[in-house]
Amino acid sequence: MLPLLLTVGVVLAGGPVALAGDGVAAGGHDRGGAGHGDGCGRRALLFCEDFERLPTGGAATLAWGIDTRDGTLTVERHRGDKVLRVHTEGNGRAFLRVDDFAAPGNSFYGRMRLRVDAFPTAPDWAHFTLVEATGSGSAEIVRPIGGQWAPPLGGSYWGVGADGGPTGDWTNWRESAPTTEDRWQCFEWQWDATDNRIGVWIDGVPQPDLTVTTTEHGGNPVDFVLPRADTVKIGWQLYQPGPVPDHFDLWLDDLALGERRIGCGR
Repeated sequence: MLPLLLTVGVVLAGGPVALAGDGVAAGGHDRGGAGHGDGCGRRALLFCEDFERLPTGGAATLAWGIDTRDGTLTVERHRGDKVLRVHTEGNGRAFLRVDDFAAPGNSFYGRMRLRVDAFPTAPDWAHFTLVEATGSGSAEIVRPIGGQWAPPLGGSYWGVGADGGPTGDWTNWRESAPTTEDRWQCFEWQWDATDNRIGVWIDGVPQPDLTVTTTEHGGNPVDFVLPRADTVKIGWQLYQPGPVPDHFDLWLDDLALGERRIGCGR
């Protein structure tokens, strides 16, 4: 991936699945774990996975696919919940893949809980992706949740990004959104086709600096156009070889995609 210049600062077969919870509510604190009764239950969603019905060990299910290279996905127990451990070596990748996804009007919300053991500190401008969506109608590979190591600031920061389309290879990271290691957090994102908008919340708090739209983004001075999303991947990928550390581990829980904002619950 190219260095970024500092810029201030499924529908599953058989129909939708469901999620328990009371809708939008702020997270904002370390729960010390994942799930907490906010997994797949009552509310209809386009996709939901809380891993509770899967056996521990190597992840395998008919509900979603796997995309890995030098990486693994493993279902583990964590403080009474089941979570997905994502492990990669070097610049490998390991994603849970939601195929045949279709959102009405090509607009939807996403939610996941995650804990990342460590973020890269080398090489310079090391870039990582946790959520990626692709589809027809646009060549853009859209990354609603990702980030980059910024050597001038000595830290890594969250930012929406894209590659493969007319806007080029970019990550719109912001100094206002530093990454946090070894702590459970709730991430939400909005995919709004009406103005090609990606918005982000962290622990229930909106992150307006991370928002990108048709004309406001971090790429070439052309319109940013969302594809009609049919594949959503959630996991980890680092693009540069020889990173520090030389491997990465993160844990995921309560993955959900829906027509309305899902929220983090309490």
